[in-house]
Amino acid sequence: MTKKLELYKCKHCGMIIQVMHAGAGTLVCCGEPMEKLEYNVEETNLYEKHIPVFEQDENCTIVKVGSIPHPMIQEHYIQFIQVISEDENCIQTKFLHPNEEPQMKINNKFNPKCAIEYCNLHGLFKNEDDS
Repeated sequence: MTKKLELYKCKHCGMIIQVMHAGAGTLVCCGEPMEKLEYNVEETNLYEKHIPVFEQDENCTIVKVGSIPHPMIQEHYIQFIQVISEDENCIQTKFLHPNEEPQMKINNKFNPKCAIEYCNLHGLFKNEDDS
């Protein structure tokens, strides 16, 4: 059974999908069931930080990846950042590329519940907004 907003990845082609509506079926890609991505909520490395960090300014909320900037090179980068609203009815996603700054800005009226990010080497990380 899939749940709303879960992420799944194909271990063969690398496709990542997000569930928009829960269902009882099995997600299949390249002839095999897709792997559900689990959120990491603690840092796993001393040198690279992955947990999304919320920063406020007067005009917007800035979601940065890591307490120190994450590498953004072709071999190792953040592929996307996503912010989910408190009621889980709105999501904002920013897709990133190597050499971009790993952050996104959201309107202060958005009322985020959490932010997630996906690192091409280390997987999915999540942080709840405690502001």
